[in-house]
Amino acid sequence: MSLNPVPQQIDAFIDALWMQAGLSRNTLNAYRSDLTALSVYLDKTGVSLLDAQAGDLLSFLSQRTAAGASPRSIARLLSSIKRFYQHQLQQGRLQADPSARIAAPKIGRALPQTLTEAEVEALLECVSAETPEKHRDRTMLETLYATGLRVSELVGLTLDQLNLQQGVIRVLGKGGKERLVPLGETAVDWLEQYLARSRPQLLKQASCSVLFPSRKGGALTRQGFWYLIKRYAQQAGISKPLSPHTLRHAFATHILNHGADLRVVQMLLGHSDLSTTQIYTHIARERLKTMHARHHPRG
Repeated sequence: MSLNPVPQQIDAFIDALWMQAGLSRNTLNAYRSDLTALSVYLDKTGVSLLDAQAGDLLSFLSQRTAAGASPRSIARLLSSIKRFYQHQLQQGRLQADPSARIAAPKIGRALPQTLTEAEVEALLECVSAETPEKHRDRTMLETLYATGLRVSELVGLTLDQLNLQQGVIRVLGKGGKERLVPLGETAVDWLEQYLARSRPQLLKQASCSVLFPSRKGGALTRQGFWYLIKRYAQQAGISKPLSPHTLRHAFATHILNHGADLRVVQMLLGHSDLSTTQIYTHIARERLKTMHARHHPRG
């Protein structure tokens, strides 16, 4: 069999993923990157994607491992490959899935880096509201910690997603799934003040539907807001390595520690699968052990 036009195969698969699952652009790009890397490797050995056998796929994965890819990266790569070949099988282009018997590497579930309640308070308090930009930044941080939103969800918020009278925000999450998230009194207070005073000053009578606009009138980028978080964390004396999801992890951990049910946290975070949320029980369990040791007569 002659080599197939690989880019077209990958494009067709990506299009099918988008239509069937409504995955985000970042997720689709990750699939495309993984499959393109496999395609390039196979092309050098004279094998097409649809001609590849299990041995070819194992050789590719072994090469990536030797190049320093972590078990987690290999597992994600294999997941992309398996989904691609399952799709080809369903479409009748293959009689057997060459990836079916390849097992993913065992990986430990990494606990997310988070902040203590005192560290979150220090981070929030170091951002004053003395300028429209800082008032916006403080309100964004308050909203992020109050709701556990993803940073991409936060920077993409528009005015019509906000209902201060009911104290909720309507969030459009991964896969186009919508959820209502309570804001809490503190975040509502900050939002009301920000909308009344600083947002109009930022826009200077310009029309914009974005809740947290930049001076130019558009939405902040995820990278831009992540830079702000890192800068304010340094000002607050926080030396821990942070990620864009740090306040999201803090939100989940802290409400679990204060007695929230795991399924409630799942709904608030917008996780489609409870197993994704269960990683936080490892963190909350340490607090339960401490409380047991402190209060039980034989602790």
